[in-house]
Amino acid sequence: MAIKDILTVVDLNGKQAAPRLALDLASRTGAHVTGLSIAFEPVVPGFIAAPMPADYIEIARDSALKAAAKAGEAFSDMARKSGVSSEVRTAEMITGGTAEPVVSHCRFTDLVVIGQDNPDEPEPMRETLIEAALFESGVPVLIVPYIGAKLKMKNVLVAWDGSPTASRAVHAALPILAMAEKVTVMMVETGKTSHGQPGADIATYLARHNLNVTVDVVPRPQTGIADAILNYVSDQGVDMVAMGGYGHSRMREFLFGGATREILAAMTVPVLMAH
Repeated sequence: MAIKDILTVVDLNGKQAAPRLALDLASRTGAHVTGLSIAFEPVVPGFIAAPMPADYIEIARDSALKAAAKAGEAFSDMARKSGVSSEVRTAEMITGGTAEPVVSHCRFTDLVVIGQDNPDEPEPMRETLIEAALFESGVPVLIVPYIGAKLKMKNVLVAWDGSPTASRAVHAALPILAMAEKVTVMMVETGKTSHGQPGADIATYLARHNLNVTVDVVPRPQTGIADAILNYVSDQGVDMVAMGGYGHSRMREFLFGGATREILAAMTVPVLMAH
């Protein structure tokens, strides 16, 4: 399916790396972009014994809405300069509360684009929002490094392990993979005996979509899968990664798996994930 509708979460601070990339992608695909600006309302701690001023919550809400409106105006200005069809929406969230007010907007789009959290200019609940968009929206999520990135699309990496989540990521990424000069299917050696050439099935599938495909099986590092992917990205000059997003937890409904979390913490190129 072609990408015709993109939703990007607008940053309250910083250089707007994710919205800029979303607008760039939209200019190539003819997509409409919605900039979602979030107003984070504070929570009054339950341990505060003294009554809060009657207008405290309203003042805080107004402040959050003004910050969101300012960020939305910055997005509108970028979209106007790029010549891309766009709109701005505002979602109100309780800080530390459910991400449903944001996820509800994500469900009616082809792709969610959101920035990696910037430790120097942190965004409220950013990791929670990425997690919720990935696991609760049913939509692929493109996470953009806070240092910024451009879709050069010379070499796109598919991290493949044959799992359902990896398969969903490949299908979701097809419109973007079609822009790439080269698609590399990277597989990590498992040590198990397999019949036929590893990666032949996924390579054939992608080749039938007229993609220039290469399969590369790399040794499994002692440090784990995440390091294997991150090192490959650095060594091979990869421009984007498509991979499945894993989550499991008995304590919480959704929690990033170890490899997923490590990649999102150390990523230097955009990563498209699906679950």
